Amino acid sequence: MQNNELFLSFNEKVMFSLRSLYSSYGYSQYKMSRFEEYDLYARNKDFLISDSVITFTDTSGKLMALKPDVTLSIIKNIKEEPETLQKVFYNENVYRVSKGSHTYKEIMQAGLECFGDIDSYNICEVITLAAKSLKSISDSCVLDISHLGLLENVFESFSVPDFARSELIKLIGEKNTHELERLCEKLEIDSKSTQTLKLLVSTAGSPEEVLPILEKELADKTDITPIIRLKNIFDAIEESVKPMLRIDFSVVNDIKYYNGIVFKGFIEGIPASVLSGGQYDKLMQKMNRRSGAIGFAVYLDMLERFNISSNEYDIENLLIYSENSDLSKLNRYVKNLLKEGQTVLACKQIPQNTKYRRLINFDTEVG
Repeated sequence: MQNNELFLSFNEKVMFSLRSLYSSYGYSQYKMSRFEEYDLYARNKDFLISDSVITFTDTSGKLMALKPDVTLSIIKNIKEEPETLQKVFYNENVYRVSKGSHTYKEIMQAGLECFGDIDSYNICEVITLAAKSLKSISDSCVLDISHLGLLENVFESFSVPDFARSELIKLIGEKNTHELERLCEKLEIDSKSTQTLKLLVSTAGSPEEVLPILEKELADKTDITPIIRLKNIFDAIEESVKPMLRIDFSVVNDIKYYNGIVFKGFIEGIPASVLSGGQYDKLMQKMNRRSGAIGFAVYLDMLERFNISSNEYDIENLLIYSENSDLSKLNRYVKNLLKEGQTVLACKQIPQNTKYRRLINFDTEVG
């Protein structure tokens, strides 16, 4: 495998790393068709990253679509067992407008889904795997987490009408406190409640810093069970990923589909999220499923914009030999480097556009 990695792109190396990570936690790979009936996506356009879907008519006259999303297809096709737990991961090509190029592309996407009787451990595990997924791409990363259940409790306690909640969620996601204040005034939400909403939007940081502030502010105003649940999850989560976690209630997803914990992952050097996920029981109910669900996707097309550090190399050892080199010695030398866990590319000339850590002239330095 190590030799094969010489010829993999950065995205493909990340994909192999993610597959190994998810498998190690007992997730099984899920394979699916490239096509689905277009109606599946037409009914759930708001759930998609892009509502631009490539369609065609098959030989039976059905309108089909090249798959723009994986989660919807898995939910539709997986056998439901609501009282048990099903854990699947995927690495699939999807077809949609890329965030990076703004053109239709075949995009590698990886992710996982957990269906069934979801409990706090499952949520904790999925958050851990999301954080480790980011870490496999870059050490400079952060996972921002919020809880839609808390937002909905606040909306209920502050008597925010149903028709205004989507707009309020949008403004919270944009951290647009000015327009949020104007909307609250229009809805005749009192000034104290408005200030609390603004605090919820503007307060972000480590769980240790943020959760006590929110608990104190909201304790006498609404049901703070989601805050307690977040605290319990952060207390139990693996120590190695805790420094990557932040609370940020501007992380929101569509409340028609999502509930509970939601999160987004960011890599330094990329202006948009490369990972997104959360609990989506409402989507399951919309698709007539009784199971709970939580999962996330890693958008590998975003990594095209990732400025890989100059310390990254295509190969550790570039070994230059000649027609006169001793073939037996050359083979032994390559074999020894591989035994040491190093990568090596042996060739007669230095190839163009190849980054290497060490250049070795076999005839003068070894042979």
